[in-house]
Amino acid sequence: MTRINKGRDAALRCPRPHAAGGNCGAERDAVGAARRPCHESAFTLAEVLAALLFLAIVIPAVVETLHVASLAGEVAARKGAAARVADRVLNESLVTTNWGTGTQNGTVTEGAEEFRWTLSSQNWPQAAMQLLTAEVKYTAQGRDYSVKLSTLANVQTSVPMNSQR
Repeated sequence: MTRINKGRDAALRCPRPHAAGGNCGAERDAVGAARRPCHESAFTLAEVLAALLFLAIVIPAVVETLHVASLAGEVAARKGAAARVADRVLNESLVTTNWGTGTQNGTVTEGAEEFRWTLSSQNWPQAAMQLLTAEVKYTAQGRDYSVKLSTLANVQTSVPMNSQR
């Protein structure tokens, strides 16, 4: 007849709870080494490989999305600054009435960025007007972009300040 010592047997059972509740029932010897493996939950190789495949697809897509968003943000910020430069060039040209001298160009530095501008004028088909166009070129992440602003100027009302009639 075998004698069952419930206190000793309880101490030798697996301490991890079983999925269905309670202990898994694996017995241990006196030293504590398992005689029978515990029913532990773990991921199968197929599940791990599926997760790695999913990450291999998702991570490059997320990185590319972040790159596109970064480029769009940088282009938008520089485009706003280029529009301010073009507006400034047009306004200064109208005030100083130096737009009739042909194509002009220059460089403006705003903050750490450099903008190249070109001012050109051409005849407007109606009345005695000139179409003034300021084009500002800038670079964002290695690509060239440009902004164009145009306005009409009346040739008759724009007389240089130092000329007399």
